[in-house]
Amino acid sequence: MAPAEVVTWAVRSGQLPLTSMASAENEVCAVRKVACPSQTWRPQKVQCGLSGAGQVPFTNMAAGVEGRGGVWMGSRADGPRTSGHVTGKMAVFPWHSRNRNYKAEFASCRLEAVPLEFGDYHPLKPITVTESKTKKVNRKGSTSSTSSSSSSSMVDPLSSVLDGTDPLSMFAATADPVALAAATDSSRRKRDRDDNSVVGSDFEPWANKRGEILARYTTTEKLSINLFMGSEKGKAGTATLAMSEKVRTRLEELDDFEEGSQKELLNLTQQDYVNRIEELNQSLKDAWASDQKVKALKIVIQCSKLLSDTSVIQFYPSKFVLITDILDTFGKLVYERIFSMCVDNRSVLPDHFSPENANDTAKETCLNWFFKIASIRELIPRFYVEASILKCNKFLSKTGISECLPRLTCMIRGIGDPLVSVYARAYLCRALLTEMMERCKKLGNNALLLNSVMSAFRAEFIATRSMDFIGMIKECDESGFPKHLLFRSLGLNLALADPPESDRLQILNEAWKVITKLKNPQDYINCAEVWVEYTCKHFTKREVNTVLADVIKHMTPDRAFEDSYPQLQLIIKKVIAHFHDFSVLFSVEKFLPFLDMFQKESVRVEVCKCIMDAFIKHQQEPTKDPVILNALLHVCKTMHDSVNALTLEDEKRMLSHLINGFIKMVSFGRDFEQQLSFYVESRSMFCNLEPVLVQLIHSVNRLAMETRKLMKGNHSRKTAAFVRACVAYCFITIPSLAGIFTRLNLYLHSGQVALANQCLSQADAFFKAAISLIPEVPKMINIDGKMRPSESFLLEFLCNFFSTLLIVPDHPEHGVLFLVRELLNVIQDYTWEDNSDEKIRIYTCVLHLLSAMSQETYLYHIDKVDSNDSLYGGDSKFLAENNKLCETVMAQILEHLKTLAKDEALKRQSSLGLSFFNSILAHGDLRNNKLNQLSVNLWHLAQRHGCADTRTMVKTLEYIKKQSKQPDMTHLTELALRLPLQTRT
Repeated sequence: MAPAEVVTWAVRSGQLPLTSMASAENEVCAVRKVACPSQTWRPQKVQCGLSGAGQVPFTNMAAGVEGRGGVWMGSRADGPRTSGHVTGKMAVFPWHSRNRNYKAEFASCRLEAVPLEFGDYHPLKPITVTESKTKKVNRKGSTSSTSSSSSSSMVDPLSSVLDGTDPLSMFAATADPVALAAATDSSRRKRDRDDNSVVGSDFEPWANKRGEILARYTTTEKLSINLFMGSEKGKAGTATLAMSEKVRTRLEELDDFEEGSQKELLNLTQQDYVNRIEELNQSLKDAWASDQKVKALKIVIQCSKLLSDTSVIQFYPSKFVLITDILDTFGKLVYERIFSMCVDNRSVLPDHFSPENANDTAKETCLNWFFKIASIRELIPRFYVEASILKCNKFLSKTGISECLPRLTCMIRGIGDPLVSVYARAYLCRALLTEMMERCKKLGNNALLLNSVMSAFRAEFIATRSMDFIGMIKECDESGFPKHLLFRSLGLNLALADPPESDRLQILNEAWKVITKLKNPQDYINCAEVWVEYTCKHFTKREVNTVLADVIKHMTPDRAFEDSYPQLQLIIKKVIAHFHDFSVLFSVEKFLPFLDMFQKESVRVEVCKCIMDAFIKHQQEPTKDPVILNALLHVCKTMHDSVNALTLEDEKRMLSHLINGFIKMVSFGRDFEQQLSFYVESRSMFCNLEPVLVQLIHSVNRLAMETRKLMKGNHSRKTAAFVRACVAYCFITIPSLAGIFTRLNLYLHSGQVALANQCLSQADAFFKAAISLIPEVPKMINIDGKMRPSESFLLEFLCNFFSTLLIVPDHPEHGVLFLVRELLNVIQDYTWEDNSDEKIRIYTCVLHLLSAMSQETYLYHIDKVDSNDSLYGGDSKFLAENNKLCETVMAQILEHLKTLAKDEALKRQSSLGLSFFNSILAHGDLRNNKLNQLSVNLWHLAQRHGCADTRTMVKTLEYIKKQSKQPDMTHLTELALRLPLQTRT
């Protein structure tokens, strides 16, 4: 929009403060007329005594202006001029405000409404694809038809595969070998499910751990690997060889292996190493598929040997994962081969088969594999390869695996490297998890192993078997590993995963029987801290109260709690994390006595902060529960009393935020007197935290406005006295604040609230206090730890203040526009920065205010408050006094423009000149010749010396021409002709 239009004054209906300026340089927008209370002590009409008190000691300026850049007077604006040196006398320019029709201006600013018919395009309307057909003409003139349609109408020719009706699927279903293979796959899937059922579906799969290990353990060092370079003799024609030739070929392969037909690859990067291992894994599968079982075994043996190399120790975990993948593949291939020997066209092994179900061929093949592995000379490959096929013992004996486990465990003792030995045990445990668990049960006294299991396994796995672990813990011997540490490990798992619901109470009873018997306070609190979370998670406040009472009982003697503040803090955090209803929390009998154990001030404050943070986070509705209020007031008082001269600003800000959050959540409904009493009590309790006092002032102002809303603006004697009490609360509290702009804004805001509630004398007192405070504004203020000039903040405050002064009625004993005059005196006496234009910008805003005050009907009002447009009714003396003030303000602006006629200030002069021109265009009556001439002079001043923005000047001139087409703006046509555009050249 063009810059010459009037700024919008938007006032929300029935709400204050009024934060927008009453007049400025932009467009007029929507304004809702606000109704306000009538004053019985103000006359309906006020006679203006222009010679009375309250005159601003401004001197009208009529002095001559000399030098470059001065506002000059001439017979014609486009007449001849000298080269920038103009000498003339500046006249006193009379001000004439133009009459404003705010409703018409508002209507003209509205956007044109364009009806949208149903079915028209809309950006939020979903896009639909419709079928279309077109004919395309080729170069030879022939036509071809093309069509496009949505994908839903297309028929996939391969979709019939999914329902099994295609000929290939039906043909394959009738083939016996394929059916047999399907039966084998089905059996394999059943076995996999059975393996999972042994440890449970909650057991973390190896695939998850594998990815984590590979991503975590990496290296940038160079690696080496030994690859087996097997003979190629047995690759082709294997099926056609005679039995004697097959035996000869295998002997030759063994000879190659014995002779060390292998190749060492050096200086491999980690990725190259991983690629080589994957190639070996694929070679293993290819060799097995081509019936080269000996070559497959050689590959597995060579890979197992790699696990003895720990030269790059940080990469060893990832190497272990990669090599054991090959071992797992080999063990699975061997098992599947033996299992397939037990399956024929007539029968399939049951899910839980016994060795009697396996035929002799399968048993003989199984024994053959174990004998081959037993002949491996080196320990590490022999151990790993046998462990990989250990599951095949199921075909030979029911107890075969259990019998082999001790022997394999003893084999590990022969591995000298401790790292290799540990990982060998890890692989054995992974391969024989179920058997290891059974062995752990049978050992009975091995508490260390049991604690390792509970620490390493997933919490879900432990939680579902909680009673089994409790049974094993009971059977452990205290001398080896304390039982309370085992219960602590169990409690840590139960805090992460839920046990069966039927076992929960029994688990708590069994654990607490052991915990409560502990004599050492440190051992006790370390265990109790873990089990408090389990209690809060699954039980009611009664059980939690019992646990807290037991903690108090154990930690109070000899002031043992002083050495356990971290654990006690964790208990509090866990309790408040699970009890979001604070009425329930504070009804726990032992909760507040538990807080009394925090005797150290810093720890007590931290606990109070945790409680308040949880309250703000979880309390959804305002409360007036006396239990909650008394408890939290005590908590907030504890935080407030910790503030001293050494407290950091960040800490004060944090404490204030928490206390303010509590204050906002307190509501007594329609019992406004009780609400005000609470605010009075809070003011006395939290007087050292300024942000809390600011929040209390805002809360009291809001309370006054809620009273007004409830009474619909018609106060009774009781409510009128109540809102005056609210106003008095604010008036007394504001001076205790340190921040200068905080006080200024609160004086203005509270004055607006008083005005809305018909407390006119109190509103005047607030505004006078704000005016008297302006001289105390320092040149620099601290903003977020940095010193910044205050003038921009003062300008913002004064603009808001002017918006309010528009609707403040004059006091009959203080003269016309007494508040405006006092404010102008303060502005004139204030010491501004030498190179600052803020004072002139403020005077421009004052000119906008006075122009708005000269209108017959003001832009906005307050319900039941008669502003000066009602009191004076357009009285000529009032308007004359208003215009006189405008002339004085204009003289000050022009005087300042004169002082900017220096080379370094020409750009500022151009900017301020154009701003003043826009103000006159928006608010002045340009039918007055002198005012019209002044606007022309300002236009030339803005363009002089090439400092004006050409685009802005063009837009402004276009706007003037557009406005001149309106019926009451035809005089702008002549003005536009007198405003030439100048180029920089």
